Parts: sequence; C-alpha cells; structure tokens
Amino acid sequence: MLDIENCVDSSATDDEFEEIIMGLIINSGQARSIAYAALKKAKQGDFAQAKKMMEQSRAALNEAHKIQTRLIGDDQGLGKTKVSLVLVHAQDHLMTSMLARELVTELIELHEKIK
Repeated sequence: MLDIENCVDSSATDDEFEEIIMGLIINSGQARSIAYAALKKAKQGDFAQAKKMMEQSRAALNEAHKIQTRLIGDDQGLGKTKVSLVLVHAQDHLMTSMLARELVTELIELHEKIK
C-alpha cells in the first residue's frame, strides 16, 4: 500500500500520483457499492446488516476523503497539484459516492419506518 502521507506532495512521481488518484476512485467506488448493497439488505428487512454495511461504506468514504484532503492541503490553493482528466474523474467518483451514501441512508430509514 502506498504511503499517502509521504508522496502526495510535488515530490511524488507520476506513477505514485496515479496510484494516489486510483485510491480516490477505488475507495469511493467501494463506498458506493457497499451503500447500494446495504440498501438491498434493507429492502429484504435486514436492517441490522444494512446499518453495519453503511458503517463499512462510511469507512471507505473516509479513506477517500483523507486522500482528497491531503491533495487539497498540498496544493495550498496555488495550483501545485497537476490536474488531469483522471483526477477530475476521481473527484467525480468521490462526490457521487458521497451523494449516493446520503440518499441510501435516507432510503434505508424509510424502509425501516415502513416495516
């Protein structure tokens, strides 16, 4: 596993930077996938498992958010971070995963109230 703390800054090689960006995509995607799996459990009435899965989703999203926060911090608003289409794609994954997780949380609560 790549040490995010030591290679997000401008000293990161292109390969290291790409791996960091992939961490955003992978963790965000995992958070979203787990959230939708949790919704499926809620639809089946297994709310305990759904809530456990939503915690797993939150943990994956937190990992992605740590990477994003480090990228923003290292950039310092000065344009130090190389912006690429892959980085934009990773940011898109993160934001849609955050939104999906929020909506799935609401849907699980609604399913639980209906039951």
